[in-house]
Amino acid sequence: MASMEEDGSVEEKDNNNKKRTKSAIAVAWLTFYNIAMTAGWLVLAMAMMRFYIQKGTHKGLYKSIARTLKFFQTVALVEVGHCAIGIVRTSVIVTGVQVCSRIFMVWFITNSIKQNEESVILFLVVWTLTEITRYSFYTFNLLNHLPYFIKWARYNMFIIMYPLGVAGELLTIYAALPFVRKTGMLSMRLPNKYNVSFDYYYFLIIVMLSYIPLFPQLFFHMLRQRRKVLLGEIIVEKDE
Repeated sequence: MASMEEDGSVEEKDNNNKKRTKSAIAVAWLTFYNIAMTAGWLVLAMAMMRFYIQKGTHKGLYKSIARTLKFFQTVALVEVGHCAIGIVRTSVIVTGVQVCSRIFMVWFITNSIKQNEESVILFLVVWTLTEITRYSFYTFNLLNHLPYFIKWARYNMFIIMYPLGVAGELLTIYAALPFVRKTGMLSMRLPNKYNVSFDYYYFLIIVMLSYIPLFPQLFFHMLRQRRKVLLGEIIVEKDE
């Protein structure tokens, strides 16, 4: 009996050591990732300010930073993986919707079609401020040295920034519709060898309409997180 208890104790210690090792590796990776992403969005912010100071206009600003923006925004797909494997306790669906919607904007909207530069700059400024705050929050939180002003900004700025960002994205897609319809861009007409029809114009309209149910869900999710973190309320999530 003593031998069996000792074996069980050793096995439990081994399991605990493995868990601690995995946890340490996860924290190290997340810290590195969030520092890198904070730095990336700071580089974008400085590039935007430098362009405006030198040129005195926002015209052409997006093209000057498009490659860097696409790189860091696409890298954010890693965050969906973080949720999927469980090293971050966030909904895979919520994270996936947010990340993929932005990737869609930079690769299939602003990268491919005629732009309304004012609306592009609107969501670009919002994204930049939001991501610098968000990744800074994650970084300092992982280091156990979270300044209150970053915590405050993380859970208050979105109240203004989120609607402004959505407005910029919707205005950009809306401004693209005439160009898409005129050129038939990314559309497939029948007859064709695949016997498939796809109209990118109507697809973009559906994307715009999808904001109606998705925006309130994501916005109120953040409001619940704000009450939980800043006000200490206990939030009881309903079973899906």
